[in-house]
Amino acid sequence: MKEEVKPYKDSEAKKKQQVEQMFDTISNEYDGLNRVISFGIDTSWRKKVIQLVKETKPKKILDVATGTGDLAIAMASSKATEIIGLDISAGMLSVGQKKINQKNLSDKIQMVQADSENLPYEDNYFDAITVAFGVRNFENLDKGLSEIYRVLSPGGIFVVLETSVPTKFPFKQGYKIHSNFILPTIGKLFSKDKKAYKYLSESASAFPHGEEFNAILRKNGFKDVNNLPQTFGVASIYTATK
Repeated sequence: MKEEVKPYKDSEAKKKQQVEQMFDTISNEYDGLNRVISFGIDTSWRKKVIQLVKETKPKKILDVATGTGDLAIAMASSKATEIIGLDISAGMLSVGQKKINQKNLSDKIQMVQADSENLPYEDNYFDAITVAFGVRNFENLDKGLSEIYRVLSPGGIFVVLETSVPTKFPFKQGYKIHSNFILPTIGKLFSKDKKAYKYLSESASAFPHGEEFNAILRKNGFKDVNNLPQTFGVASIYTATK
C-alpha cells in the first residue's frame, strides 16, 4: 500500500478492528448502496470472476472477505461440493446468511467469521480462492496473500476483483469526480456511518493496481499472474495460480 488508510482516523484501534466495526455498521445498507454507487456495473465484473473460476472445475472454493456473500452464492451454480464465504464482519455475514437461507443454499454454502490473515484451514485445501473488493481492507497485505497462497492447492486458481484507477482521459478525470465527490456524498446522505464511504473511496485510490499489484502477487509466490482491466480501468480482475 502507498499509505495505510483507515476508516476512522481519530481512532487508535488497528485497521482490522476498524474495518470490522465499519462493515458491521453498514451491513444492512451495503448491498443497496453498492449497486447505486457502482451503477450496477459490479455485477458484470463478478460474472467474469465466476466464469474464470468455473472453467477450472474446482471442488472446494473459498471466498475471502465475502461480505454479504454475493460471490459465494453465485458460485453455487458450479459443481463445487464445498463453498465457504469468510469474513471478519459478523454483521455482513448475517445479511449473507439470510440470502443463503432464502435461496435454500445452506447445504452448499457455509459462512465463516474469521481473519483473512489467519485462515483456519490446512495447507493446500482449496482448489479456487476469490476476493472481491476485499484485499484493500487487509491490515497486512502480504500476510493476507501469503495465507491465501498457503491454503490454495497446487495448480489452484486465485482470482481478485478490485478497484483500480484509470490512466486515460477522460476516464481518469471522471473517476476522480466519482470517487472524491459522488461516492462520499451518497454515503453521507444514505449511510448510518458517514465515514465509511469516504474510507472506501480513499482506500481504493491508495491501493496498488495493475502491474504494481501483479508484482506483489509474485512476491508472495503466485505464478501465471495476469490482470484484466474492466470498464475503462475503474476495476481490475487479477488471476494467479500456485
